[in-house]
Amino acid sequence: MQTACQAVQHQKGRRQYNKLRNLLKDPRHDCTVFANEFHQHCYLPREKGESMEKWQTRNIYNAAAWYHNHCLGQMPVVMVTEDEDAIRQYGNETEGVFVISFKNYLDNFWPDLKAAHELFDSIVQARRERESESQENHGKEYPEHLPVEILEAGIKSGRYLQGTLSVNKHRAQLEAFVRLQGLGSKDTELQSDILIYGSKARNRAIHGDVVVVELLPVHEWKGRTVALCENESEDKAPADTTGDPMPTGKVVGITQKNWRDYVVTFPSKEESQSQGRNAQKVLVTPWDYRIPKIRISTQQAEALQEYRVVVRIDSWESTSLYPNGHFVRVLGRIGDLEGEIAAILVENSICAAPFSEIQMREMPVSSPKNPWQVSPEEAEKRLDLRETHLIFSIDPRGCEDVDDALSVRALPSGNLELGVHIADVTHFVPPNSYTDVEARARATTYYLADRRYDMLPPVLSAHLCSLLSGVDRYAVSVLWELEKESYEALRVRYTRTLIRSAYKLEYETAQGLLDGDTTVLGDILELQGLDEGTRQEKLAELVWAISKLTDIARHMRARRDRCGALELEGIEVRVQLDDKRNIHDLIPKQPLEVHETVAECMILANHWVAKRIAERFPQQALLRQHPPPRQEFFAELRECASAKGFSIDTRSNKALAESLDRANDPADPVVNKLLRSMATQAMCNALYFSTGSCPEEQFHHYGLALERYTHFTSPIRRYADIVVHRLLLAAATGDSRDSIISNKDLEELCRHINNRNRAAQRAQKQSTELFQCMYFRDRSAESDERCVADGVIYSIRTNGVLVFVPRYGIKGAAYMKNKEGLVISCPGAGSCQWQPGSLHRSQHKITSTTAAGDSLTLSLFDHITVRIVVQSSRCHAETIRLEMVRNAPHAGTAAAPQGSHGARAELLREVSQSAEEAQRAQETARVEGMDEESREFCQTKGPSLYQLLEEIRELALLDVSQDVRT
Repeated sequence: MQTACQAVQHQKGRRQYNKLRNLLKDPRHDCTVFANEFHQHCYLPREKGESMEKWQTRNIYNAAAWYHNHCLGQMPVVMVTEDEDAIRQYGNETEGVFVISFKNYLDNFWPDLKAAHELFDSIVQARRERESESQENHGKEYPEHLPVEILEAGIKSGRYLQGTLSVNKHRAQLEAFVRLQGLGSKDTELQSDILIYGSKARNRAIHGDVVVVELLPVHEWKGRTVALCENESEDKAPADTTGDPMPTGKVVGITQKNWRDYVVTFPSKEESQSQGRNAQKVLVTPWDYRIPKIRISTQQAEALQEYRVVVRIDSWESTSLYPNGHFVRVLGRIGDLEGEIAAILVENSICAAPFSEIQMREMPVSSPKNPWQVSPEEAEKRLDLRETHLIFSIDPRGCEDVDDALSVRALPSGNLELGVHIADVTHFVPPNSYTDVEARARATTYYLADRRYDMLPPVLSAHLCSLLSGVDRYAVSVLWELEKESYEALRVRYTRTLIRSAYKLEYETAQGLLDGDTTVLGDILELQGLDEGTRQEKLAELVWAISKLTDIARHMRARRDRCGALELEGIEVRVQLDDKRNIHDLIPKQPLEVHETVAECMILANHWVAKRIAERFPQQALLRQHPPPRQEFFAELRECASAKGFSIDTRSNKALAESLDRANDPADPVVNKLLRSMATQAMCNALYFSTGSCPEEQFHHYGLALERYTHFTSPIRRYADIVVHRLLLAAATGDSRDSIISNKDLEELCRHINNRNRAAQRAQKQSTELFQCMYFRDRSAESDERCVADGVIYSIRTNGVLVFVPRYGIKGAAYMKNKEGLVISCPGAGSCQWQPGSLHRSQHKITSTTAAGDSLTLSLFDHITVRIVVQSSRCHAETIRLEMVRNAPHAGTAAAPQGSHGARAELLREVSQSAEEAQRAQETARVEGMDEESREFCQTKGPSLYQLLEEIRELALLDVSQDVRT
């Protein structure tokens, strides 16, 4: 009811009102808002002296009674309120209209809904405790937040600054940072984040809140911690462990509280004894180090000591050291795999519920007895490529949701046709259908180390929209005609197609065919059972296609390299499970050239589609931008590179790319890998945006050096791609009635998708770390040789070093000074020991000196032997800890293979040189072929300046996202 919604806004604020409105707008909840204040019989004017609350209650009851009579008394109407006066006044006034409290509503209508009753009791208890506490406590632990009007005026004037609070998870009690946003940041010369030092200065703000900050005087500024730390609760940092002073401030207000569900652990028996056996108030510890302890009221504390539990924060009064909250539900036992996975999902606000019955009813029927078939009517509308094109997919091993397929063929003119074919998801998912609404809410498929949670129902993601081999599928295709030698795009076509993929290849198989490795032929199921002649003929055809695609990709890459293409490094580890789903091994992903081949084709398609939709819908196209990184983020990269004598120029993407190519140590390929990884970490996140909400000069993608870029190639697992498909098809057909979202709605949708993408990345990383810990937890660190590995130092801190372990793709801290104040010592070639002494840190190295006079010096990029140990925690996720074993490379480390970057760079240089020579030859031919008129006016009949600029604009740079397909 309209008045009820406005009552929420009046009593609870705008944030709760928006939350309610979003719930009501969600078609999955089947709700309708009755605009009662615009109805003649349902609106009552406010009486003189009547309070807002009483008037709203009277209006709501009057509308409820009218609706009951409108339905001729055939349907009871329930009005739920906590206003006891209203219950007494209206409870028995109209038969069939029930005016009751929420507790009575649960007791009478939902007596068997145990979870709801427990949640209600928890909320009521928390409210009582909060009211009782506010009456008892008069002393304030924190200053009051300033009123909203003062905060807004201060932000506009520049006195206050606004930004999002980010707590340092390694120093959660001490350090938080505010990244500036909004108007305040325009009027300040600050070029860095603002340090919020200590919990008092944080003033009850929680990680993720949008806060308003007042800068402290310069003489009170502090430096960030540069020492290694173990998430402990020290209230003070040693003086010698902080860096140079940086802008420091205090929180004076919170403009947006981004509270969510939190996974917590109850105190153990020993910890809870001091609170008394029957104590109802309990301090629970959140799974996330960045969240403070939460006080909840419950009588189940003892029963829940061994479980992960979900709670919500209700408030944080200035008189309380801790926020107050209430119990929501139990997830699972501490340390149990399913419980820990559930914790990861809750912490990232990921819904893993099964698809509903109403969503499944929208799905096409497809069963062994009644398989799905292509509709003849639909086939007539599409370009049929089933008999004319050799189409195949190349995907990771075990991939079921095959979004994309490729094709290349020679045309009668001698030119080539390159095709990128993407599953036509929008054919099966109409706008605003139940499936579309659910996909929009999920925004992406969530990939964890051992499972995935699909954005679309499996009948689509793993079957009808998956471009499997040997079956007919609907697709949206981009087809280019390429010049036969230079591979320049002459024409492009966007169209709906009907395809039949001939092969479903794995990356390793395609690479084997490219390398001439015949041992991979057994992995190509589509070639089995054929006679030898047919098999060889089809194999030759497939090898030609893969080789030609690779050659095209090399030329594309070489062309982009000349414009400064960035090739960065991400550390990706695959968890290998055995038949019983136990962890068999941890395998870092190995780069293959065929990865680059597929990526180049996807980048090309995304770029051309972005140009098309931005041209057709300049105010409401969904594109992807990648802002330039802040220069201070490159400080560590430049410092590390200088330790090896390399100079990194970060003034532009082209300069950075060339610097990274030169920063190659032939004796140790890991050096370049680490430098590229640091460059990746310095980058900003790429974001989706609506073209109508952003200036055109901000459209560009820094990592790809493109003016226009989007995501088109993975609609099975990304909702952004579904939106882009609708835009592209509307641009191609001219029919945009149901496909186009307004700029305002698209801007809101982009924010939601960006948020869900970040959650997906965090969840994937956390699940990989969980399995890494499980892998090493089941092994003896002292006796199992798999727990000892070679490590490379990539950062020096005041009390230790940060180490990268290439074998497992692990990064971690190795301490050189322990809690007892002892320092590490490695006499001779023996094992390391702890002895009394001191540490001295310089720019590129750290020296440990014992009381006996023995010294040990470690420098950046030194190889050392480390032991991998799992650090257990009852309340938090387990973590990997590294212990230094020897000041020497691990004896079992094999010689490092030649870095893939070096080999690839050499190959690209060759292709680039060939292309330049061919271009010079063409220029010479043009000059020689000019007629007298051309010579007289010094004009050629070659490409115009406009064409040249268009060609430059179309050059691409590799995306820096973790997904190889960008």
